[in-house]
Amino acid sequence: MATDTLLVSGGRVLRPDATLTDADVLIDRDGGRIEAIGPDLAAEYDIGGTLDASGGLVMPGLVNAHTHVAMTLLRGYADDKPLDAWLREDIWPAEAELTAEDVRAGTELGLLEMIRSGTTTFADMYFHVPEIVEAVDRAGMRARVGHGVVTVGKDEDAARADVEESLDVAREYDGAADGRIRTAVMPHSLTTVDETLLREAVAAAREDGIPVHTHANETRDEVDPIVEDRSERPLAYADDIGLLSEVDFLAHGVHVDDSEIDLLAERGTAVVHCPASNMKLASGIAPVQKLLDAGVTVGLGTDGAASNNDLDLFDELRDAAMIGKLGADDASAVPAEAAVNMATQGGAAALSLPGGRVEVGAAADLAVVDLDAPHLAPAHDLVSHLAYAVRGSDVRHTVCDGQILMRDREVLTLDERAVVETARQRAVDLVARAER
Repeated sequence: MATDTLLVSGGRVLRPDATLTDADVLIDRDGGRIEAIGPDLAAEYDIGGTLDASGGLVMPGLVNAHTHVAMTLLRGYADDKPLDAWLREDIWPAEAELTAEDVRAGTELGLLEMIRSGTTTFADMYFHVPEIVEAVDRAGMRARVGHGVVTVGKDEDAARADVEESLDVAREYDGAADGRIRTAVMPHSLTTVDETLLREAVAAAREDGIPVHTHANETRDEVDPIVEDRSERPLAYADDIGLLSEVDFLAHGVHVDDSEIDLLAERGTAVVHCPASNMKLASGIAPVQKLLDAGVTVGLGTDGAASNNDLDLFDELRDAAMIGKLGADDASAVPAEAAVNMATQGGAAALSLPGGRVEVGAAADLAVVDLDAPHLAPAHDLVSHLAYAVRGSDVRHTVCDGQILMRDREVLTLDERAVVETARQRAVDLVARAER
């Protein structure tokens, strides 16, 4: 009798050291782990199922380490504006009209998009988290989720309730979806959450052993007020609050100086680079090579689809490698291998989640990339192709926790047509309410 295994056969395997091996990958579906890697594994093991990777590259599932998935409903809604005006004039008023059903629809649309482009794991800061949890469970993905806290413009009771919701959500849903979902306390940023409440939230998170995730140093408008009011850099302020630890992760880190880079390295706090969003909102260019040189863990994120405008992490890979060179004025900065690492191992490490590596014992989170498209020929260097040439549409199969989420470009865990149609209608209704 065959064991509950899945054989990913006939592909080239991307190993953690960026070398390539012609090999099969055997997955224990019950445990969600990689059991063996090697040639002709079907001759050695009982096989319960197969996934054909012939002519393809077997790589770790991508890790989208910072996004707001349900913002797919606002894709293309408010473009070509700076961050502060974009948030206050367009995004926050629209989000004030969001219902739980809207968030569920937008989340499922985003999960569908990510699965189709080889992403297996993501971190999400948003609202109506129970709906997000249910959608992730159904889709079969892995995630770290949290309720985003914004206290500006709220009275004391409402602001405190927002913080309490973030804490309650983090406590209740940690370990959901058979352990595929973990949580974090997620204050929006250092300038949008009252200091007293931020200190209380971080202290409570520490007491419960929950990570904290926030936006930091995204624009100069986030940096300058803290420097002017406190005569210290934002990350020194964050450190004083207790926000920087080895389990915490910050989004953006565009305007960090050398002292802040050293502080991140010393504390072990990860940074999630979101190059497309940073370019689109003219936030600036993060000093990614400096962060990497200092030993800071760097992941890669799309941010929300309203500021990107897609959730294809291969696009982000290319952007990260390209803009990293421009920012450093050095064509050798953020090379292909480093960019791929950020989208896989770096992202998993930033989120303290399994995945990001194809090796025995690792989580069975995989993507199989077809290599037969014209834009991927010739194959001089497949790692280079992953950074500069592969598109999300090149992904043939997606596997998370040992389960097949997409086979031969057909998503198995979500009804694609229904998800898209529901999201389209929800988006139209949402914008109509917001613009009344």
